[in-house]
Amino acid sequence: MKNKWDTSAVATGSALDEIIYGSRLIGSDPALVLHGGGNTSIKTVERDLYGDDVAVLHVKGSGWDLGSIEASGFTPLRIERLRRIIEIDALSDSDMMNELRLASLDSRAPDPSVESLLHALLPARAVMHSHADAILAITNQPDGEARIRGLYGDRLVVVPYVMPGFDLAKAALAAWTAQSHKGSLGMVLMNHGLFTTGATAEEAYARHIELITEAEELCFASVSAAPTSAAELPAITAELAIEIAEMRRAISELATHPVLLSRFSGPAVANFVARSDLAEIAGQGPLTPDHVIRTKRIPLIGRNLAAYAATYAAYVAANKLRRPGGLTELTGEPRVIVDPELGLLIVGDNAREMSATADVYAHTIDVIDIASRMSGYQALPAGDIFDVEYWELEQAKLSRERSVAVLGGEIALVTGAASGIGRAIASALLAAGAAVVGLDLDGAVVDTFSGPAWFGLACDVTDDEALQAAVLAGVERFGGLDIVVPAAGVFGKSQPIAELDLAGWKRSMDVNAGSIVALLKYVHPYLKRSPDHGRVVLIASKNVVAPGPGASSYSSSKTAAVQVARVAALEWAEDGIRVNMVHPDAVFDTALWTPDLLKERAAKYGLSEEAYKTRNLLRTEVTSAIVANVVRDLCTDVYRATTGAQIPIDGGNERVV
Repeated sequence: MKNKWDTSAVATGSALDEIIYGSRLIGSDPALVLHGGGNTSIKTVERDLYGDDVAVLHVKGSGWDLGSIEASGFTPLRIERLRRIIEIDALSDSDMMNELRLASLDSRAPDPSVESLLHALLPARAVMHSHADAILAITNQPDGEARIRGLYGDRLVVVPYVMPGFDLAKAALAAWTAQSHKGSLGMVLMNHGLFTTGATAEEAYARHIELITEAEELCFASVSAAPTSAAELPAITAELAIEIAEMRRAISELATHPVLLSRFSGPAVANFVARSDLAEIAGQGPLTPDHVIRTKRIPLIGRNLAAYAATYAAYVAANKLRRPGGLTELTGEPRVIVDPELGLLIVGDNAREMSATADVYAHTIDVIDIASRMSGYQALPAGDIFDVEYWELEQAKLSRERSVAVLGGEIALVTGAASGIGRAIASALLAAGAAVVGLDLDGAVVDTFSGPAWFGLACDVTDDEALQAAVLAGVERFGGLDIVVPAAGVFGKSQPIAELDLAGWKRSMDVNAGSIVALLKYVHPYLKRSPDHGRVVLIASKNVVAPGPGASSYSSSKTAAVQVARVAALEWAEDGIRVNMVHPDAVFDTALWTPDLLKERAAKYGLSEEAYKTRNLLRTEVTSAIVANVVRDLCTDVYRATTGAQIPIDGGNERVV
């Protein structure tokens, strides 16, 4: 592991800038921390409101990622008060967190890390803590403690596993008092991670990198000596995609709300699911108890969801007395599925959560592989994992991340998503909590939006093979389809019928009508299996009911598409699929309306361009965002009893009204 510290990169000489830079270095390496894991601190002396000097611990606040942390992500705590808290004989974790909040110098600061007391008890100025893969690979073995002591000698204090919280702080203090000496560099918490100390953040970071490098060298010596295999998983097919969609619907029923389901099938996954000891090794448990809130204690191995739910209920029943205050049982769906044919499937209430779980389990696979080539992978007992899974502090952290959005856990496919109305619709659906598969002829669609909820694919919707592949890729990425919005369209050159360009006519028909037929054909199996009933919203046009001269190709092709959608509404009602249409008019912030076309159409009606834009009863300009909001609402429960509807979005048109 490379030491990346660059002294010139530290913004100023302040203590906070020093620890921010070091924190970001730690947080930028997924082999060290993942999604909010790890924490850092620095001690300093500051002057309070009354002019008194106060010893302060700036510690990472809860909910912040080390990789992107800023000054506002650190909580300033009075060290003297923290050290008094540690002297108390017993304290509940809730009371501990309350005391930590009361120790803060800033009421606006985030809740301090639950491990703040460990940072306070360590005498060094700077402290860094990670959940490094290499450390977990060693500690999650039957002889893990012996291996750690053999590797580091007395340079590190070793603390046997204790659940995070006040009891861990007391155990760490006792271990530090008994084992530390002048040359101590930090401590290892078994099945948890590494703490290093330093007079500066740079020193604490350098020690962290050096110690983890030693652990990696020990691990990689075992890995490099092992032969590699070349297992492969099948590429996504229509049959596999339908099975994934069915599984997603069943998981959503267990979870009592729609969820996302993503398939991974790379070489590491293929080798893992091909193991002869897959059931035994995957059923051991997570690398560290913190991971349980994302992965649950064990994955589903195979596809028997009912058996998994029953096993989970039995696990809760066997351990619920460990929480004497009572508990609310979590739903029994898996969060990770490993299957020899499907590969790795990750469940999430939203795309961000699913992405985090996928990252955690990818590292779990790597660590299991390393540990099993040494003395074997051995996770903590089920009871210890249960304590963290039902720990009120971890559940509170998870609830902050869980989606409460109106379309949370749902999957939409939008064509023409790189610009205009299609882009605005994709944006509105993303904002409503949906995961969105965006298709467009323009390759820029790949990066039209960022984040795990967006999956942009360059695709010509008139290319049958490409369209089928795009639908399959979307199902593989998110688990199915709930919402489909065909928004791709072309408006050919305005021409009277007597002068019509027949190639342009065919192009309009292919894009505006033919591609709709093909798309609906390919998405129907997934809409039928939607956990919350499928929805289609076709972007049609005012020209369907009120065509304009010179627009025969556009008007006819849009009318054909509407007829297809009307038939779909009739045919698909028995599947619970709603099919509705919207008729926008004069949406000028789209690629269809070039400056030349706007000028031409305004002149045809004898209007100025500005007057042409608002030539409706309400004298208002219709924008892509207005259309997008109507489409979004049509996809919600507000319109649960509406199908086959045609809704004008035109400011009121005399020819339509």
